[in-house]
Amino acid sequence: MRFRSIKTQLIVSVLLVELASAVLGTALVVLYERHARFRTFDIMLRGRADSLLGAVQDAEDAQDSVMLDGSEINLPNVDIYEVWDENGRILGHSPAWKIPSGSNVLATSSKQFEEIRVHGARYRTIRMDGLRVVDPGDKNGGVRRRVTIVYGSPISPVWQAVWNAVLFYGATSLILVILTGVVMFWLLRRGLAPLNELAAQASGLSVYSWRFAPSDRIRETTELAPLATALETAMQGLERSFKQQHQFVSDATHELKTAVAVIKSSLQLLSMKPRAASEYQAGLERCQIDCRRMEEIVVRMLTLARVESNTTSTVDHSSIHPTNLAQTVKNVATQLETFAELNRVGIEISVPNALTLDIEGDELELLCSNLLMNALQHSEAGDVIRVIGRSAGGWLELVIADEGSGIEKEFLPYVFDRFYRNDSSRSRRTGGTGLGLTICRAITNKAKGTIEIRSKPGSGTTVVVRLPLDRSLSTPTGIAP
Repeated sequence: MRFRSIKTQLIVSVLLVELASAVLGTALVVLYERHARFRTFDIMLRGRADSLLGAVQDAEDAQDSVMLDGSEINLPNVDIYEVWDENGRILGHSPAWKIPSGSNVLATSSKQFEEIRVHGARYRTIRMDGLRVVDPGDKNGGVRRRVTIVYGSPISPVWQAVWNAVLFYGATSLILVILTGVVMFWLLRRGLAPLNELAAQASGLSVYSWRFAPSDRIRETTELAPLATALETAMQGLERSFKQQHQFVSDATHELKTAVAVIKSSLQLLSMKPRAASEYQAGLERCQIDCRRMEEIVVRMLTLARVESNTTSTVDHSSIHPTNLAQTVKNVATQLETFAELNRVGIEISVPNALTLDIEGDELELLCSNLLMNALQHSEAGDVIRVIGRSAGGWLELVIADEGSGIEKEFLPYVFDRFYRNDSSRSRRTGGTGLGLTICRAITNKAKGTIEIRSKPGSGTTVVVRLPLDRSLSTPTGIAP
């Protein structure tokens, strides 16, 4: 598997962008320098051609004619020029021109600026038409003579200056790219330190190590804070789930092992010696009771697993029909009516008929049944259990209060744990499996609600369930789920 470094990719990407920018900048410099320097070069050519025009004088040996006075010419030796009059007669040219008379193609060219090659060297030339007045003191104002000047200068110095400028800018850009690359490497390494730290901590997570504690530097980084929080929450949830699973398996194994041991010992006791039919009957009845207990444990374990598995799945609320709380409570009370009468415990119900909420009917019935059965099991003869339903804002509250012995304060944090029993409030004499309240909490969590138990020894126990009338509501403030 090939790993790619984000830091390396960022550095390479930025360096490539900078290098491309440097190349583009250098190309723009070439264009600008060429334009600026050749513009200056053309101005220089025009100035020198003007000075050459000034060297055109009246000819002394010919009437109404002009000549090129060489004594007035002070131009660079490498430059070339040629001057001819309106009749095509060449008045003069530079020594470096070296073009046979009559063979100058520039005499018929109409371009003002042109590049030519003379003996292997490239020249840039300017063609300029001028006017000279012969014998200006004449009464007619003199004779006007037109002359044409072609002046050229080698362009190699211009290109040399251009390439020197390009070399300077290119070298400067390359040095800047290298320096910025080093600085950027340091800055990226420092800037990505929280990400590297987060990756190092994440790589250390395993089924044997769940600890994930991001540093303040990670939490203060805008881009990493949500990821760190999500990982921390996920790891805490997974750790809690694995611990619960381990505890669940351990407790279930213990419960089932105890029941199996009881059945095995009962059967061994029956087989130790011949017994009367009544003794066999009593032994088999004890075995049936323990088998029913094992069956109840398995059923409740499966119910709890089903509810908890649905807690994390996406629920389609449109497929859930509103459930009437009053009708559900009445149905549960009717089912437990015989048990309540046998224990001489009264049940008072005060739930408005208009209270409905979006929750699966069987889950609400299971919730009410577990809570009401738990209250019945821990009530004494003559006690009254009160079931109250009311709406509070956007929440539905279901309160089940009994007058039983209550629960000690130190045991309250553990009453929702799997298979937990306390001798004073949840003894084996009640026949419970220790999963009823665990199932109730799983149902309320799935419905995005809360469940709370308030109790004092000798003052009874009150269970308060809060369920949202709208699933989009959050957990009520100050209520622990």
